[in-house]
Amino acid sequence: MSWIDSIEEFVPSDEQERKDKEVILKYINMFDDILKRDNEIIHITSSGFVLNKDKVLMVHHNIFNAWSLPGGHADGEENLLGVAIREIKEETGVNNLIPITNKIVSLDILPLLGHFRKGKYVSSHLHISVVYLVQGDENEQVIIKPDENSAVKWIPISEIDIHSSESHMKKIYNKILSKIEKLPV
Repeated sequence: MSWIDSIEEFVPSDEQERKDKEVILKYINMFDDILKRDNEIIHITSSGFVLNKDKVLMVHHNIFNAWSLPGGHADGEENLLGVAIREIKEETGVNNLIPITNKIVSLDILPLLGHFRKGKYVSSHLHISVVYLVQGDENEQVIIKPDENSAVKWIPISEIDIHSSESHMKKIYNKILSKIEKLPV
């Protein structure tokens, strides 16, 4: 299945996801470089909601100064689940990862404010955020990736709202948790 098919087959759970999916498909058809951050208007990122029992793996992101899911830019890679897995490993050191499903669990358009990255200014732009559910091993040693995050830890699912300081991300995390509750056991 192609990366575009995975977005087309994504089943929205609410009006926000329905509208974001519609806009995302429009921009995929409009731009041929949407998988690359060279597109300074909108491009794709892929993240993992990494679960272990009643905990989720999160990183304290340097640019956002906030706890967030591990993930990153597609940078031309079409296997978006592979991007999420690669980024989880790079940002956390957790290597024993098993996708819970190969389907996208959350599809959102996220605004990113202008910021400095590696000494260069990056203008405000949009991220097409795809999130996958992944199982990880909380007994594995975590590592910090100093150029991207200042901490990595397993957070009890019940404390995500406490750790998350970004209101728009709290909505996404709660949406994902609601979807997880509906998954067959």
